Order: sequence, then C-alpha cells, then structure tokens
Amino acid sequence: MNTSTILTIMKKELARFFGDHRMVFTTIIMPGLLIFVMYQFMGDAMISQFTTQEFEPKCKMVNLPEEWSDELTSMGFVCKEAQESELEKSNQLVKDQKYELSVVFPAKFMQDVEEYDIQSGKEAPRVQIYYNSASTDSATAYQTLTDFLDTKEASIANKFDVNPLQQEKNIYDLASEEDMTAKIFSSMLPFLLLTFLYSGCISVAPESIAGEKERGTMAALLITPTKRSHIALGKISALSLIAVLSGASSAIGTIASMPRLMADSVEQISGASYDVTDYLVLGVIILSTALVLVTLISLVSAIAKTIKEAQTYVTPLMILVMLVGITAMFGDGAKTELQYYCIPLYNSVQAMVQIFSFELKAAYIATTIAINLFVTGLGAVILAKMFDSEYVMFHK
Repeated sequence: MNTSTILTIMKKELARFFGDHRMVFTTIIMPGLLIFVMYQFMGDAMISQFTTQEFEPKCKMVNLPEEWSDELTSMGFVCKEAQESELEKSNQLVKDQKYELSVVFPAKFMQDVEEYDIQSGKEAPRVQIYYNSASTDSATAYQTLTDFLDTKEASIANKFDVNPLQQEKNIYDLASEEDMTAKIFSSMLPFLLLTFLYSGCISVAPESIAGEKERGTMAALLITPTKRSHIALGKISALSLIAVLSGASSAIGTIASMPRLMADSVEQISGASYDVTDYLVLGVIILSTALVLVTLISLVSAIAKTIKEAQTYVTPLMILVMLVGITAMFGDGAKTELQYYCIPLYNSVQAMVQIFSFELKAAYIATTIAINLFVTGLGAVILAKMFDSEYVMFHK
C-alpha cells in the first residue's frame, strides 16, 4: 500500500473541505450551535411552563380555615372569600378562565375534622375543589392545592377527603368539551400545519432553483429576453401554489383524523364548533405562511450551488420552524400583545392558536397577514436582486 498516495489524497480532500468556508460552517460549527440554541430555547420554555415562583392563581374560597390562609397566600394563592350560595357564580368564573379555582370547605371544617372518628364509618368532612382542566393555570393550581391538602390530610390521620365520590364523569372539572377541543386543537394543530407547510415548500423549492443551477438549465433561462426579476417572481408564485396545495392536503387529513386520534381523551372532538369565518381566516393564514416559507427557502436555494448544498443550508430554518411551532404548546391561549404578531412565522402560530381557541381578533389577524405579505414582497425583491447577480447565480 502506497502510504504517500493515501496521505496526498487525504490532504487534498481536507484542503478542499476546509477551503470551503461555507462547508466548514454548516458541517462543524452549525450543528453544535443549533443544538445549543435549541436546548436553550426548550429549557427556557420548560422553566416558564413549570415554575411556580410567580404563579398567583385566583381562587374563590368558601369557609377557608384561617389556620391555612397565610400558608396558601405564601404559596402564591390569591384567595377571595365567597359564600356557598354564590357557588354557581364562582364556578362560572372558573369556566370562563377568569379564576383558577372555586373551593368549598364545610362551615365548621376544622371543628368537624377534630371531632371526626375514622372508626365511626361516617362520611369524613370533604373539601370540594372545582377547576378547569382546559386551562393550564387552573390545572396547575388544582394540583398544587391538592398536594397541599393531601399533606395536611396525612398529618391528621386522614380525617377529611378532597373531591370524594368521583363518578365516571368528573363533576369537579368544569371544562366543557368545546374548551377541551380548543385546547387540544390550539396546542397541536399549529405545529402540525407549520410542519406540513414547510415539508411542502422544502420538497420543491431547492429543486426549482438550486437544482436548475446544478443542471445548468438556470444559465439558459437567464439569458432569455425575460427579465430576471420576472423569472424570480414566477418561480416564487409557482412554488407558493404547490406548497399551499401540499399543506392544505396534509392539514385536511390531519383535521379529519383528529376525532379518532383523540377519542380516548375527549368524547366528542370535531371541527363543527368552528364556523365558516374561522376556516376562511385559517386558509388565508396558511396561504400567507406558505408564501413566507417558500420565499425563505428560495433565498437559501439561490445561494447554494447544488440541491444537496441547499438542503444543508435550510437545516437551521427547519429547526427554527419546528421550535416556533412548538411554542403553541406552551401557555394558555394566544398572545394578547400586538407586537408578537409582527414576528414572521411566530405570528402565524399565534394567529392559528387564536382561531382554534375561539379567540379570533381581527386586528391581530390583519397584522399577521400584512407582515407575512410584506416579508414575502421583501424576499421577492431580494431574490430578484440575487438573480441579477452574476456572482450568486454562476459562482462555482
């Protein structure tokens, strides 16, 4: 075996690799950088989701024992006194997600607990906690208060019960089927729709631009009398239409299969709760999002010399799209600040959350569509400039 030949070839390949700064960045630097950014994002999201330091659930309390009031306050609970005759009103506030909990203690709870004999066979004093599982804050508050009461119950030999006599249907969970439908749809579908749209765009954009550069057909196209800017706009328009059709097909299949997929979690999930306006607005949001995605992928593909290179360059965009889609799974409902709807892609996710949560706000939807169209127009102008650049289009 000729060692010198092997070393020569090895040096040549290493020189070729390290001489290509873009290849070094995408192969060595970018993976670690992306993993770092992704895990930082996921860590921050988890912390914001589960931290209780600033969690201050509002609760309607009937006959709250004074002995426990200070402890609950120190845990962050904001306890508002209520009368048992107002229970229906308090429960409605929990249903409407204006309060997290509605809690009822017996009138002489501490005395009843002290006098209760567990050997008597009589029903123990009971605490009733009404909550809304469709609200993350309410569910978290319920779990926190239940843990607190379980600790108290264990310390006094199980002399009271929390939410006893549970039937097949949880009478203490005030979430309606519509609430549960909205929660599941708004947390899952934005991620799925964004992923489907991206898949549709990535399957056609690199082939249309980087593929033609690789095959040499782009050069023949650019020397025709047609303006290069018109070629760029034509490609974006065609790619957008294909991406929207692909995304719409996947979205329809997902929505149609959701009732079956979630049948074990919610008894009746369907799209019937959403009216024609919701579906029309969703369609416009999907269209504008597809335009943004195909524009971004087209810009990256115009830089690349081959399809393989283009696919490598769009990896960060793929991770970004997935991370943005995952944000729909955190928090309760859509953002209420208008500035969030000025961030491309993230605004589309928030708009979808609004639609699926029955919280459609025209100003936010209009801002989302306007920003997406602006980004698309800006990207088209940049792509046209790139097509006019001999260096970008023909550099080897």
